[in-house]
Amino acid sequence: MIVLKLTTEQKALIEKQEYAPNSLFNPIQDGNEPPNWVITTQEAEQCTNPDFQWVKDLPEIEWVEPANSEA
Repeated sequence: MIVLKLTTEQKALIEKQEYAPNSLFNPIQDGNEPPNWVITTQEAEQCTNPDFQWVKDLPEIEWVEPANSEA
């Protein structure tokens, strides 16, 4: 699965902000070491907020599932 990679600063800018009416960005960390902050391609594709159109130009990376911390 392809996701979009964020910097820590970009993550702080968009976290819990609306990308479309009643839809909030929800950046998560992947399983890389060190982990990357990512959003889904759907969040970027559906973004109608003019302040965050830059998310459509974020670099694409392959999703890496985080290791299960609960053994």
